[in-house]
Amino acid sequence: MNFSIENEKEREYFKQDFSAIKELLKRIRKSFITGDTVSSTELNLDGIINYNKDLTYTYITLFQAGEKQIRWGSCRNTLDESINRDIEKIKTNPAFKNFNIADEDNCRILFEFVTEQIPVKIEEINLAAFTPNRFEPGVTGIKLILNKTPYIYMPADAWVLSQMDLKSALNTILRKTHIKNITNKISERINILKMADYECYIIKSHAFITYKDDILPLYRGNVLYEYSPEEIKEIALAGTDWIIKNQKDDGRYLYYYDAKEDNYKDHEHPNAPEDNLYYNDLRHCGGIVTLIRAYQLTKNKKYLEAARKGIDFITTITKEHIVDGETAAYAFYNKKAKLGGTGMILIAMMKYRNETNDKTYDEYIKKYSRHLLSRIYKTGEMLGYYINPKFQDGNPLIEMTDEERRNTFSFYYPGEALLGLGLVANNFEDDIELVSKIKDKCTLALDWIVDERPKVYKDLFTSLPSDAWLMQAIEEWCKNPEFRKDNYINFVFNDAKTMISKMYNENDSPFIDYEGAYYYNYGDHFYPDGSRSEGLISAYYLAKNLGEENLAEHILEACRKTAKSQMILYNSDKNNYAHKNPEKSKGAIRFKATRQWIRVDSIQHVACFYFRLYFAEKGIEVS
Repeated sequence: MNFSIENEKEREYFKQDFSAIKELLKRIRKSFITGDTVSSTELNLDGIINYNKDLTYTYITLFQAGEKQIRWGSCRNTLDESINRDIEKIKTNPAFKNFNIADEDNCRILFEFVTEQIPVKIEEINLAAFTPNRFEPGVTGIKLILNKTPYIYMPADAWVLSQMDLKSALNTILRKTHIKNITNKISERINILKMADYECYIIKSHAFITYKDDILPLYRGNVLYEYSPEEIKEIALAGTDWIIKNQKDDGRYLYYYDAKEDNYKDHEHPNAPEDNLYYNDLRHCGGIVTLIRAYQLTKNKKYLEAARKGIDFITTITKEHIVDGETAAYAFYNKKAKLGGTGMILIAMMKYRNETNDKTYDEYIKKYSRHLLSRIYKTGEMLGYYINPKFQDGNPLIEMTDEERRNTFSFYYPGEALLGLGLVANNFEDDIELVSKIKDKCTLALDWIVDERPKVYKDLFTSLPSDAWLMQAIEEWCKNPEFRKDNYINFVFNDAKTMISKMYNENDSPFIDYEGAYYYNYGDHFYPDGSRSEGLISAYYLAKNLGEENLAEHILEACRKTAKSQMILYNSDKNNYAHKNPEKSKGAIRFKATRQWIRVDSIQHVACFYFRLYFAEKGIEVS
């Protein structure tokens, strides 16, 4: 589908002069302070606000660090009547006295108004196709009329409330109705609503937020971005600095932060006790790699120091065993020894060694390498776990059945292991015998994973490739001419081609921030995905190293587009207005468009992709 006309209108809207809105918001702020009535009659709001007394619900929300936001919305005969009603009602809130309205830096005002509505039945709301009745988190909202009372879920509510699904949006509305008293189950509440006498509309809006003495137009509750190499560099460095700022004394990084709630409760492990929150060794190692990439750009040793602390933590969770009469070692955490865990610390140690020429960890490098080689099955398959409490009573998985291998399959772990081993093969000159073994066994592993895995595990593959670590591994191995095999190279370029084909383009969705983001099936909610993009930028470097200049430029242009889509994941002081602790969240990178969740790997994937893309844009040669 081509949405070019509609999208161009939307883009043109955001190119307007919004000085009239800026003045309007100044008057709103002044009204809160002085009690003066707001008048907009002499302001030129034509083309910005087309007020309709039967449609244009107008909401004002106050935000301030440490305070729960205060908001009110109304729809009166005129815009001014609606605005003044909102102000009046907000001032009656007991918490209003806690807001320092005169402080433009700390008290921010959101102004949002409905622009259109489309009638719809609840069961007809669409989530997977670009139709007028689609619910798109942050772009569309819901107006429900129940018992003649309107209940509004404004589009920006998805951003403010950290939501990205229809069920949460409907429940937010239903919690304001009598239906909340009937049952606590969301699905039951929605079913009761479906049987009730109601009206429902999909709504759209425009929104503006104050920023210091200025205002910012919002889309999806966020600011709009333009791609540039300098912008992505600043985002990547800000994310890396956030990792350092929150590093613990034992070398671990802050694993998870919920910016909406200002807590560290991981949504995947909500029952973990406060004094023993979930942590993940693989994502920890990704944090180390991010720090080293930042050092490559800046040569600031603070990044190496934080990386080394992170490496030292992994040495404390390292276990040893004997393989073929030699000592091998693996990372053991959360009662598991994952192939990827040992692969990731090997990557981190080798990248640290390459940048510093520090050989402190050489014995660990040898031991980790021996362990990874021992996990290459006779066919060439790399076994995902050495220890998993769900299998064989938590004993080392020396012999595994076909079913056990399938049940422990991972798209990520073999690529991580092969990248670590490739870095050793290409850069570790202190043990020629070990390097020779690595090359022999990894040839078997690479051949199997490229040629046989798609047959053996055909049913586990998805339409959108997810094996970015293997793409990075092959890029590394192909630095050695002996490994420039067509099947390896074709794997990388074919996955890159598929990724690009599974990107939204400028005018094939009705949402102007979709361009460059990925999807499995056309119509999916977009994936601004740094992880896959790390594989895409590896494909660029592989093409460049092989002299495929046209292909390299084609991939690089796709990288620029997907990089722009990921800029919306960045928490700046412009868009963190709804966070309980904006200073805490500033600089971090989230992993969902409207979810306010931050994890160390959500920073890692985007930042590492951005660093490598920046190097490519500037012609900076780094390993």
